[in-house]
Amino acid sequence: MRILILFAALLLFRGAVSTLSAQTTGLEIGNKPPEIKLPTTRGDTVALSSLKGKLVLIDFWATWCSPCVEEQSDLAKLYRKYKQTAFINGNSFEIYGVSLDAKKPNWENFIVTNKINWIQVSDLKFWRSPVAKTYNIQGLPFNMLIDGKGIILAKNIHGNDLEKEINRFLRKQ
Repeated sequence: MRILILFAALLLFRGAVSTLSAQTTGLEIGNKPPEIKLPTTRGDTVALSSLKGKLVLIDFWATWCSPCVEEQSDLAKLYRKYKQTAFINGNSFEIYGVSLDAKKPNWENFIVTNKINWIQVSDLKFWRSPVAKTYNIQGLPFNMLIDGKGIILAKNIHGNDLEKEINRFLRKQ
């Protein structure tokens, strides 16, 4: 009986590890992230791939996430500072905000109130969003920095570490 229980536990563990590794395939530094095509607050769909040629920060966040809300002012400073900057791997800087909100009024009001002027998209499906599943989002905030060719340069970096990483790719004049 013990052997059967042990065998069953081993099979369950193996299945869990296989599922986890399958979810993270393609999300490693040096790979291209999966495409994201989601609507803005106005309903226009913006594809991540449309930002080719730019250094892009994919920012997964939500209005109900306190650390995400706190981070938005830092992102605003980075956006103002680097938006028109040339990088060795991108001709400018863009933030592609992916909200995991479920209530459109909360999301829209936050964007307006905080004067967020970079790209914001959401399917308003909360944790059930196919994008959250594809990117294996386990907690917020989460981000990825990708270059002009769509290659992942860094993952889950915030604050001063994020700015240092962006600075690493400044084009030397």
